[in-house]
Order: sequence, then structure tokens, then C-alpha cells
Amino acid sequence: MSDTPLKAVTLTLVRYRKGDQLGHFLAWVSLIPVFISLGGFLTHFLFRRELHGMFFAFGLLISQVINGIIKTFVQQARPETCVLLDMCDSHGWPSSHSQYMFFFAVYFTLLTHEGIGLLEIKNKWAVTFFPWSVALLTMFSRVYLGYHTVSQVFAGAVLGILLGAGWFWVVTNVIQEYFPLMEESMFGRMFYVKDTSHIKNVLKFEYDNARAARKNMAAKDD
Repeated sequence: MSDTPLKAVTLTLVRYRKGDQLGHFLAWVSLIPVFISLGGFLTHFLFRRELHGMFFAFGLLISQVINGIIKTFVQQARPETCVLLDMCDSHGWPSSHSQYMFFFAVYFTLLTHEGIGLLEIKNKWAVTFFPWSVALLTMFSRVYLGYHTVSQVFAGAVLGILLGAGWFWVVTNVIQEYFPLMEESMFGRMFYVKDTSHIKNVLKFEYDNARAARKNMAAKDD
């Protein structure tokens, strides 16, 4: 048992050089895909259960499966720094972090410019600036920290953009047509799954209806 080599769970394990403040910051940036997946989409399903959000998450999952298949087929090694990072037993092309964030950025941008979301946004370009900034930072972090080469993160970015745009087209032109059926299905009724893409300002709609329901209940009690 003592001779068996140990292997770390790399989901939240990001190494950086001791004393490197920029590296420390970029290590946290590298964890953003984990925060989006667990903190963002899991929370979204628990509290919102919007079909567009669910298919957004499903598209990201498909993208990561494709990434794993490509890595297994190409089998391109990571840079020499993988020795320090204990990552030499995994492949590097294309970067899954870069692919994830650029898929997220392009899909979020297309959703925003189609007016699909919780708020009616006037300055759409300002809103979409954030995910693209984070995507570029994530791409840079993977090279700076030594996990990938420049070509590996650029390959991930290009693949993420293509898959994100392609999946958005599939969802809005093919799958969205069946959203009403999904709402009325046994699964939809059991978990209160819904589509609110036809409502411009979802938060205001919910706020107004919640207030109206409270006033109706108060009137009945009187």
C-alpha cells in the first residue's frame, strides 16, 4: 500500500509559485469554470429552473466531453512545466479551461443580444464585456501557470467559440420549439421547469405578480 503512488483530485487543485501574487490571482481565475458549474448552474436549477439555462449548462457539458475525446485522440503533451505541476500524465490540446470559458462567453453574449435573460438590458455590450474579459484572463492564466502552451489555449478558445455558437443555434432554432412540451411533460410539472424567454423583464414580472398575489390574499382574509 505504501508503494502505491498518490494522485490528486485536480478539479480544484491549481498550483502557482510561492510568493507570486499574480500567480495566486490567476490560480483563482483558473477556478472560475468550477464556480460557474457548481455555484452558477447548480444554483440556477435549484432556484430558477429555466429551460434556456439548463440547455446552456448541457451545452457546456457536451463541449467538455468533446474536449476529452479530442485530447484522447490527439494526445499532445503539456509543456515541460507539467513536471512541477504533477500533470504530465494528462494531455494538453485543446485546453478545456479555455474551451469552457469561450463557450460560456459566446453563448452568454448571444443570449444577451437576443434579449433572453432575467432583466431587460439596454447596454448589452457593457454586460457582455465581463465574460469575455474573464475568458481571456482564464486563457492567459493557463499559460502563465504552466498548464498549457499558447497553441493549446488558442485551440480551446476557437473550439469553444465554434461549439458555443453552434449549440446556441441548435437550441434557439430546433430545441426551443419543444420548450412548451417540456413544460407540460411529467418532468416539467414535477420540477416546475419553465421557459420565460418571451418575458422581457422576468424579475419585474415575478415581482409584480408576487405583490399582486399577496394583495389578493390580504383582500380574501379581510
